[in-house]
Amino acid sequence: MLTIIAIFILCYLLGSIPFGIIIGRIWKGIDIRNYGSKSAGFTNVYRVVGTLPAAIVLFLDIAKGMAAVLLITQISFDSPWVSLIDLKVIASVSVIVGHVFPIFFRFRGGKGIATGLGALWSILPVEVSLALFLFIIVVAITKYVSLGSLSAITFLFLALIFEKYYLQTEVPSIIIIMIVFLTAFIFFNHRNNIKRLLNGTENKFGRKKAG
Repeated sequence: MLTIIAIFILCYLLGSIPFGIIIGRIWKGIDIRNYGSKSAGFTNVYRVVGTLPAAIVLFLDIAKGMAAVLLITQISFDSPWVSLIDLKVIASVSVIVGHVFPIFFRFRGGKGIATGLGALWSILPVEVSLALFLFIIVVAITKYVSLGSLSAITFLFLALIFEKYYLQTEVPSIIIIMIVFLTAFIFFNHRNNIKRLLNGTENKFGRKKAG
């Protein structure tokens, strides 16, 4: 019987599998965190390594987020104090934190967007699909992935607040707590991107950098 701590650890370890770093080393023999934006996410892999490896990283990062929620939380768990939605929230936060701070690579990972997409999509499919649509529009217009990511998480935050407190939809309070935490967490992880956006020096998607 798994405990909450065990689920946290399992999902954190799953999130800590740094596909961006692994693909960078396999594909080009480099540590992706030493190039471009210094991130291990798929956007930096695209700029430095190439389109196909970036697509592989994106798929695997989304998949590990979904796996944490859909697979690990389905393992037998019996507790009168913890519901399935509680476990899904714990799994989501854990896998995202693991991706950003991977224990296997000195706690330097990605920004958490792709993994967060997979995890949250498993809990909030409608809201996350709309946020993803907004992300695509923003990136298509501005070419800034960071701006698209920040817009998407902000939309998701506002949508859930609107649903719960204006439409009176039964959104579990733990979901609100999670989205508040993740919004602050993602904005913090994008603090350098925000500075570059304000300064007009942010890298645009599609512009590759030499390794």
